[in-house]
Amino acid sequence: MHRKSLEALLYQYNPTPEETWYKEKMLQFLDSYENCFQRSLAIGHFTASAWLESQDGRSALLLHHAKLDIWVQPGGHADGDHDLLAVAIKEAQEESGIFGIVSVSDQIFDIDMHRIPANSKEAEHDHYDVRFLLKVVTDEQFVQNRESKAMQWIDKHTNQFPTQERSVVRMFEKWKNL
Repeated sequence: MHRKSLEALLYQYNPTPEETWYKEKMLQFLDSYENCFQRSLAIGHFTASAWLESQDGRSALLLHHAKLDIWVQPGGHADGDHDLLAVAIKEAQEESGIFGIVSVSDQIFDIDMHRIPANSKEAEHDHYDVRFLLKVVTDEQFVQNRESKAMQWIDKHTNQFPTQERSVVRMFEKWKNL
């Protein structure tokens, strides 16, 4: 995948009203910065995430992010890779310890822009996050690593969701209605 492939995916993506502004900003950002997939672009960069569905399709994996101290989906930096679907799969594998993961679709599942607070390594910046629906295809169990304080499978029919973070709740709502 190259820049034009992401551009095409974004143009094809039918955002919710909540995501319309994100789509416009992502297309502008992609067009404005040659190095928009690099973490070295201090104002922000593209990232990729996974809404990771269990093998039986009844639950999705969330992790309690160690640095941000919030419940989120697996995901991370593109580090120069323009193929954000491949990045989402790689990040889901690294963060869950599950390697039997495939994409349910090569189309975008959700998009989000969010501000990352300054830390000892970098200034405050934006993540332009492109999310894909992935599925576990083996019976592997997740393995928690240093990037998370906890990990949990969330049942599709739960009334007890561990976060009120709107972007995570939005993905859960989309997934519930598939």
